[in-house]
Amino acid sequence: MRVITGTARGKPLKTLAGESVRPTSDRVKEALFSIIQFDVSERRVLDLFAGSGQLGIEALSQGASGAVFADRDRASIAVAKRNAEDCGFMEVSSFIRTDSLSFLRNTTEKFSLVFLDPPYSKQEAGGRRQENGLSLLEEALELLPRVLTEDAVVCAESPLQQSLPAVLGKLTAKEYRYGKIKLTIYR
Repeated sequence: MRVITGTARGKPLKTLAGESVRPTSDRVKEALFSIIQFDVSERRVLDLFAGSGQLGIEALSQGASGAVFADRDRASIAVAKRNAEDCGFMEVSSFIRTDSLSFLRNTTEKFSLVFLDPPYSKQEAGGRRQENGLSLLEEALELLPRVLTEDAVVCAESPLQQSLPAVLGKLTAKEYRYGKIKLTIYR
């Protein structure tokens, strides 16, 4: 993994090993940032389910004003911090080790660019289901409108076959497909 454009272009990014980690591929990341290229500069970013922090770091590299990285895994937060430090973004980054859904329920911050890339099982087509029948992504989308600015852009990555809502508050979705991955962009 590497930063693809901007001030930290070419910087290698560390990731965690193991089957529970599924970083966004460089191909999908390049496509995502091509789609939102005019929606990054000066935005306040939330990288929810941050993992290595690569999406938030890419946004910072392309001119976002600051980023919050939230993940419940201690090792993921450590890797995200290391990547932000290696890219020179520590002064504009915050790291919160918490359950992502709890973060959405409790934060008072507002964000204008949000990345949602929760873990999902390769065995379950629709993503990992919670006790209420919703996937982590679906639950996050339900909670998200309360933390969005009026002009927010939301980027969700999911398995191709997972259905996501066509509307999120005042935002409408457009889908892009990349092999077995789907990007849903809400504007």
